[in-house]
Amino acid sequence: MPSVRTRLPYFYFCMSLLIAGVVIYGFSHTIDHNLIHPHPPPPWILYLHAPVFCGWVLFFILQTVLVRTRNVRIHRTLGWFGSVLGTGLLVLGYATSTSMDRFAYRLTHDSSYAAFLSVQLNDLICFSVPFALAIYWRKRPEFHRRLMLVATCALVDAAFGRIPWLPLMYSPGGVDALILLGVARDLIVDRRVHKVYLYALPGFVCCQVICMQAFLHQWPWWLKIAEFLVR
Repeated sequence: MPSVRTRLPYFYFCMSLLIAGVVIYGFSHTIDHNLIHPHPPPPWILYLHAPVFCGWVLFFILQTVLVRTRNVRIHRTLGWFGSVLGTGLLVLGYATSTSMDRFAYRLTHDSSYAAFLSVQLNDLICFSVPFALAIYWRKRPEFHRRLMLVATCALVDAAFGRIPWLPLMYSPGGVDALILLGVARDLIVDRRVHKVYLYALPGFVCCQVICMQAFLHQWPWWLKIAEFLVR
């Protein structure tokens, strides 16, 4: 029987598949009435954002496969494409969030749609910071691989938020659970938690709590900012 250490080299590949599974399961509940048969039709940018988002998930899977099969040179070459893809995802993410919130606000005049921008911006920030650091530390594999995992986990909040049986306020917990799997891997293999997780996870939790409270309680000062950004 192979040891735990023998199996865990496949950890990042398995995590990429798990993330893809969560994305497929989460968005499967909304893709029909939000994207395929919407009424009324959403802003066109949603149809651009969706394939770019899926492209990032597929890219993350591919990169883990290349590392696992020891095609590191190809992995590094494609990394520059990934930096462009990730940057485009950030720009499209912000544009899509504000466009969809504005679209929903005009239909319902419900201020909660503007307030929800706090959660969406938090997801983008929690992706952009580790993503930028992963590029900066691209020659330090122990940092790079964990930062890329953390960044990708941040994006999965949107998928968790679309799972019917999971209350929206608990969707960030799904992101934290994915990161905790990385913590568990470190404890099992390295007998210690890497500093990427030691900084990232508490930071994520703190930001998630603040942004979720801003959304749920619709803090007046935040509503003014959100409505300005949405409009």
